[in-house]
Amino acid sequence: MSYSAQYNDQGYLSGIDIINADEVAEHRSQLENAEQQIGSMHYLAKVHTILTSPAKLVSHPRILDIVEQLIGPDILIYNASYIIKEANAKSYVSWHQDLTYWGLDSDEQISVWLALSDASESSGCMRMIPGSHRLGRQPHILGEGDDNNVLFQSQRVADIDESKAVAAELKPGQASFHHGWLLHASSPNASADRRIGLNIQYIAPHVRQTKLPGYTALLARGVDQYRHYEEDVAATSDLDSGAMRRRDELERLNRDIAGRA
Repeated sequence: MSYSAQYNDQGYLSGIDIINADEVAEHRSQLENAEQQIGSMHYLAKVHTILTSPAKLVSHPRILDIVEQLIGPDILIYNASYIIKEANAKSYVSWHQDLTYWGLDSDEQISVWLALSDASESSGCMRMIPGSHRLGRQPHILGEGDDNNVLFQSQRVADIDESKAVAAELKPGQASFHHGWLLHASSPNASADRRIGLNIQYIAPHVRQTKLPGYTALLARGVDQYRHYEEDVAATSDLDSGAMRRRDELERLNRDIAGRA
């Protein structure tokens, strides 16, 4: 089955080799060096605009080749964030759909999760409900102050039949690709190592941001004839002060988008 056929049927791909062990070690080292300088990088938006490591990864040809098969030759990088579960932490992600609160007017969007450490069932890898993307948008319940839920508003979809869930385990350097309406979740990290992933959001250029017109994106491949977005600038050095100030502004905008149903 081709990537596109499998993706259309199941709503996700998993276990795709992207980078080798040496590259994983280098990219993890660059992340952790940055953490020593500015603190936690968990869930910060647009990290590819302030660090050269994610700037390289978001444009990796192996990733873009697959994204192109799924949404076409013209590709925008909408966002990139590290999602990190510390060793033996209680943090988890409730059952949800990525597109629910993002304000995009189309589902021609791909979420890529690139593992920079082991993502196993023990470490709290993602779990998917195969084919659930075909159900469309499902009702979400907003949480109330659950500090262990990684999601910004602790949103969740109720009454999930977890017997249908499949663990999307990834070795370091592998990636998964999933549809914006695919139901997915993850459990706490019960392992002795951090579970580190770079989460990248790609969209086709025609896709609009309806909550905040003029939000930013970065052309990764092809052409953008629509120009719905202001242009992000990929980092060419690490933690440049001007890029950091701009990213802080975009973080506020990103949270404003996510916080408005």
